[in-house]
Amino acid sequence: MSYRILFALPVLAALSACSEPEPPPAPEPPATAAAPAATESAEEALGEVVDEINPLLMTSPLPYGMPPFDRIRDEHFLPAFEFGMAEHLEEVDAIASNPDAPSFDNTIVAMERAGQTLGNVQRVFFNLVGTHTNENLQAVQREVAPQLAAHGDAIVLNEQLFARIVAIYEQREELDLDPESLRLVERYHRQFVRAGARLSDEDKERLREINGELARLGTSSARKCWPRSMIRPWCSTTVPCSMA
Repeated sequence: MSYRILFALPVLAALSACSEPEPPPAPEPPATAAAPAATESAEEALGEVVDEINPLLMTSPLPYGMPPFDRIRDEHFLPAFEFGMAEHLEEVDAIASNPDAPSFDNTIVAMERAGQTLGNVQRVFFNLVGTHTNENLQAVQREVAPQLAAHGDAIVLNEQLFARIVAIYEQREELDLDPESLRLVERYHRQFVRAGARLSDEDKERLREINGELARLGTSSARKCWPRSMIRPWCSTTVPCSMA
């Protein structure tokens, strides 16, 4: 059962119990006329319950999983970003702290599957910002850009995770991987190295500051070009969009 309906059922049950009129001693038109009012109240309550659920955090019922743009509001994006980043970090931490020996499946494939919610939110948000933006979306972009930079750094500078990637990379020729999988291992290793995974703790902290500042400046610079050109979607300087 859909949890939207599941959580709506108690509300509907309560409303129907409270709004049902007592049987009158004799049939009278007012008693009959009260029934539509109860139905309207129940339908309004169901609509309110569904509207309170963030559509960005739900599986879309539309063909090909297309976003329900008719239900998505500007205020949905920031909490969706926050939830998506928190969920993604939990998934990454679980991969990094896996007690089993590093393998292609429990590390590389697991990383590919992590962050689905955040990825969906990013695709919807940055497509809107780049094609149909407004002041509210730009405000969200300014707030979330440094958060996304920090989020990317938290992943690529995770020492446990990088150690697992290095272990797989060093034995990649012995794992009997197909060309696509081998390429993916090499790509992950190269990307993490280029993003600063081998830096000292002091240099990593400085890198975090630089990436955060670049995110803020990039968003601010793009905003100054509005409305002569549409604001381009911001992408993490440390994690490519396909890995975010």
